Parts: sequence; structure tokens; C-alpha cells
Amino acid sequence: MALLHAPAARRAVPLPPPAVLAAGAVLLLIVLAGLLPDLLTGQSPTATDPVNALQTPGPAHLLGTDQLGRDVYARLVHGAGPALALGFGSTVLAVAGGAALGLAAALGGRLADRLLMRAADVLLALPATLLALLVIAVLGTGTGNLVLAIGIALVPGYGRLVRAEALLVRRSGFVEAAVTLGLPRRTLILRHVLPNSLAPLLTLATVGFGTALIAASGLSFLGLGPRPPSPEWGAMLSEGRGFLATAWWLGVFPGAAVTLTVAAVTVVGRHLQQRFTRRTP
Repeated sequence: MALLHAPAARRAVPLPPPAVLAAGAVLLLIVLAGLLPDLLTGQSPTATDPVNALQTPGPAHLLGTDQLGRDVYARLVHGAGPALALGFGSTVLAVAGGAALGLAAALGGRLADRLLMRAADVLLALPATLLALLVIAVLGTGTGNLVLAIGIALVPGYGRLVRAEALLVRRSGFVEAAVTLGLPRRTLILRHVLPNSLAPLLTLATVGFGTALIAASGLSFLGLGPRPPSPEWGAMLSEGRGFLATAWWLGVFPGAAVTLTVAAVTVVGRHLQQRFTRRTP
């Protein structure tokens, strides 16, 4: 009899809200554009056609053309890859650096904790974009330096989170039991402290990806990112700002792409964060 009722005992997994499903669909489409842009457009993002410059959106050019006759839709699709790469690379670097900083502060002793956290407080007092500009001023411009600059600017925030989680895990009952049993310090950190400290960080990094993407687009807007004629949303915004009165589509569509991506990532990230919080005892 117990076997007959076993399937009914399983709890159904609730579907995410419609807004989260819509955000996930938008995010999948943007990721598809970044990975396989040729599936969404057959036109070249760099081919110029001065005869058809500044064409309004229509059947021939869905989102119009720019001042050089390049198809805005093709540039928007192909620009998803560099934009996502900048945001993803910066987030990965920030998470890795924040994890190292937080664990060193939490497990390195009182002196190391004070020194590292005071340094993090100084960096957190500066806006992330300003700190990234300072790093670029030292290292120079370019895509690689842009990723490094944004990653360094976001490290202190992730570091403080990892430190708080590591201190909480270190004082938990199962870690004290492991210490009592004589588990080596290295094994204790790798097996217990590190996994339990990084779980909230990975969830928060989903939301932080939007912050990194905005920072990358903003710095690209200032001419500190990929060089023309490579399509990138921030650079396209910069090129279109001088034509807003006569060709509004040059600035509106790249700006909408950045806004839509950040909104979709934020909605999905907040949903994952709420689910993780509810499952955490």
C-alpha cells in the first residue's frame, strides 16, 4: 500500500512567475545572439553602404542603418557577444577575487581581517565606475584591461559577502565537530568552509552581472572598450548620440538592448536569490 501512494507524496516543483519566465526567454535569446549571431541575421555588421546611410527602420533594414550605411539590426545582434563577454569576464574575475579576499580575511587571523577589510572599505567608498577608470588610467585602454578594471572595481563587494559567510560557516556546529575530530585545516576549508561560503556568492553574481554589463557599456561609451568598427552596444550608443535629432534609432535600439538585458538578468537573479534564501535554513 505504501508503494501505491509513493508517487503522490512527491511535491510538485512550482513554475516561476510569468515575469521570470519572460525574462528567462529574453535572456536566452540574447545569449543565442551572442553565441550564434549568424542564426539571427545574415548581414555583415561592418559592411558599409553610403548610398543607404541613415535609412529609417523598414522592411529592408528592420532597425535602420547608421551614418555609414551599416545595418543596425546586424550590428545589434553581433554586438551582443562582446557586451556579454565583457560583463561575464568582469563578473568571473570579481567573484574569484572576492572569494580570495573574503576567505583570506575570515581565515587569516584578526590582523589580516582588519587590514583587508579596511582596504575594502576604502575601495567601496569610491564608485565602481570611477575605480575602474583609475585602473584603466594605469593599465591603458583595451578590451582586456576593461574587463580587468571592472573586475577589480567589483571585488570588494563580493569579498565582504564571502567574509561574512565564511565567518558564519566557521562558527557552525558541523565545522566545530570536524575540528574536534581532528580534520586537517586544509581539508576543513576545501570541504566545508569554501563550498558553503560560495553558494550565496554565485547566486548574487547573477544579479551582479547586470552591474558589470552597465559598467562595461558605460566605459565603452567613453571609448575605452572594443575599437571600431567592431560592434558593441556601448560603442554604438556613443556613435549614435550625435544623430539623435535626425536618426533616433542609432541610440534608442542599443540603449534598449542594454536595458532589456540588465532587466532580464536582474529579474532572473532576484528569483534565484529568493529561492536560495527560502531553502537556506
